Amino acid sequence: MAKITDQKEVLKTIVKALDSKRAEDIMAVGIRDLTIIADYFVIANGTSTTQTKALADSVEYELKKLGLEPARTEGYAQANWIILDYGDIIVHVFYKETRDFYNLEKLWSDGVNVDISEYLTRD
Repeated sequence: MAKITDQKEVLKTIVKALDSKRAEDIMAVGIRDLTIIADYFVIANGTSTTQTKALADSVEYELKKLGLEPARTEGYAQANWIILDYGDIIVHVFYKETRDFYNLEKLWSDGVNVDISEYLTRD
């Protein structure tokens, strides 16, 4: 199994994994020019903590098939905000109300919105 390190391919895999489990409001934000912590944030939410866990599990499963493991994960116990750290891409999977409360999109509004529409299979 070859390790895929191409960011675009990893981003595509993450978005497709989230989309396949019906994540809401999937977005990717380029933050490379704003911080050293990562190049991209992928943000999405589920409508229940069960769905939130399923979304994160789906991302982990699909990236593991590419030979990628998260450097760390946080938040599985409560499942309100699960973070999957893949180094240059950090995935934030929220429970809807938690996402609304923390509003990462506003905090990182200086970032570049990445067009992921070609990776989505539904409206």
